[in-house]
Amino acid sequence: MIYKKLKQYAPERIGFGWAGMLLALLSATLTISAYYYLYLFLEDLLSVKKLFLTVPLALHMVLLLTASLFLYFASLIATHILAFRLETNLKKQGLRHLMRASFSFYDRNESGRIRKIIDDNTALTHVSVAHLIPDLTTALFTPLLGIPLCFYIDYRLGLLFTVSLFSGIFFIHRMMGEQSFMEAYMKASEKMNSGAVEYVRGIQVMKIFRTNVRAMKDFYQSIVAYSDLALKYSMSCRGWYVLFQLFFNSVFLVALFFGYMNAAEPRLYLTKFMFYVLFGGVLFIALMKVMYVGMYVFQASSSIKNIETLFTEMTERRLSAGELETMDSPDIEFRDVSFGYDSEPIIEKLSLFLPAGRSYALVGGSGSGKSTFAKLISGFYCLDSGQILVGGHALSEYSERALSRNIANVFQDAKLFKRSIYENVLLGRRSANREEVMRALHLAQCDEILDKFKDRENTLIGAEGVHLSGGEVQRIAIARAILKDAKIIILDEASAAADPENEYELQRALSNLMRGKTVIMIAHRLSSIKNVDEILVMKQGQVIERGSHKELMQLDSVYKGMQEMFMRANEWGVK
Repeated sequence: MIYKKLKQYAPERIGFGWAGMLLALLSATLTISAYYYLYLFLEDLLSVKKLFLTVPLALHMVLLLTASLFLYFASLIATHILAFRLETNLKKQGLRHLMRASFSFYDRNESGRIRKIIDDNTALTHVSVAHLIPDLTTALFTPLLGIPLCFYIDYRLGLLFTVSLFSGIFFIHRMMGEQSFMEAYMKASEKMNSGAVEYVRGIQVMKIFRTNVRAMKDFYQSIVAYSDLALKYSMSCRGWYVLFQLFFNSVFLVALFFGYMNAAEPRLYLTKFMFYVLFGGVLFIALMKVMYVGMYVFQASSSIKNIETLFTEMTERRLSAGELETMDSPDIEFRDVSFGYDSEPIIEKLSLFLPAGRSYALVGGSGSGKSTFAKLISGFYCLDSGQILVGGHALSEYSERALSRNIANVFQDAKLFKRSIYENVLLGRRSANREEVMRALHLAQCDEILDKFKDRENTLIGAEGVHLSGGEVQRIAIARAILKDAKIIILDEASAAADPENEYELQRALSNLMRGKTVIMIAHRLSSIKNVDEILVMKQGQVIERGSHKELMQLDSVYKGMQEMFMRANEWGVK
């Protein structure tokens, strides 16, 4: 199975795998040849009086062992080249899947689990494959070539080694345990590692409340579960490993018994016994490699299986992309749209039309479907039923490139990369020139931010103590959206991170961003949406009211009640 996966994920380097196997086979052959010369050396050493006559045999033995080590080292180099390419290709494929995965995938999976599977499993696959091919080849061919040599020297020696080999394989098989147990062990390790990532990310909160790891119940339980499985596995191996060691060491007693039976020829017996003692170490190493090969095969197979399972999850409920590259008009239409998270309905049978070039504000209580509404327009989720049309075409008809180019998102918790301010803005449109980037920064009211730093737009964010406030980060994110010049703008709580000093500048930046666009704004701060063209009031996934601020305030509307509550909340204070 693992070799088929090598052809699938690293076909351009599969030749290095065959080369590694051939080199390991030659290494095993030379090792056995060296031990044949060792036997001849011992035989002559004990039978001739002039020691210099054994020198040619010793030289042959040393040269063969040296060549064997060199070939084995070359085999490892070849398989490591294959393994590194396999790891690289798996990580690249993982990144491609991550970029195309639906938002529902990220809703279902912790970031720690995703990182563990893609990063750690690909690394584990590399380690396993790099040593699997040479170790499997030498572990297989060393006994196959060595036992005939033992029979050639003495059939009783050959029988002894044959019994030792098969008995050792039996003990190792029992020691390694069942595959289901190893799978449970690997899953426990995965769960503990993903929990560790989430724990580290929340360490500041843990310190603030002066709590410890026991407070994170799931993480603590995953540690206990992993510890229990590791202990159980170690204890299950202990008995068989002791028997394996006891058996292998007690076989020397059998060799001594043969010596007693051949007391009439002590010199010949001593030669064979010394050969057995020395060659027994080779057989023991080969058996230990069998154990490690079994572990490598399981680790590599399990790792690739985990990665492929994750890839399959990433493709589920993913919006299919079409071939349409142009978006004629940014009007938006919902036709009987239904959507839910894990079978929990959020939006049901929603139908509405939003003309192009207008600004819309979504308001409603928590869980009313505002954020989901905006994410569906962006194509982040696959619908349960119905259609969303932009410019008269279903979202699924547009290519991913067209959707990305024509829809810009400014989220509440905007993210900036550890690059320069200029490079962060340039992400909006890679083909933009410097003048266009600087104009976007100016329209986003970022001149004041640039003036704070000696390197201005070339200032590296996060380096040398350079940190920005929430409102400043928001303005740079708006500059990125302005540079993108998308036809549809989605603002998800865009002003929520603004402090009082940034509020005015942020509103000016948003005005420049929204000019001439179709804008969907999600806001809980009702004071910021009075001037939008139309307000959509949502409740339980439905638009129950729509109209301008003035129109809705003239009616006995839900929106009017929300505004009154908002005003009362602003008047409240501590006395």
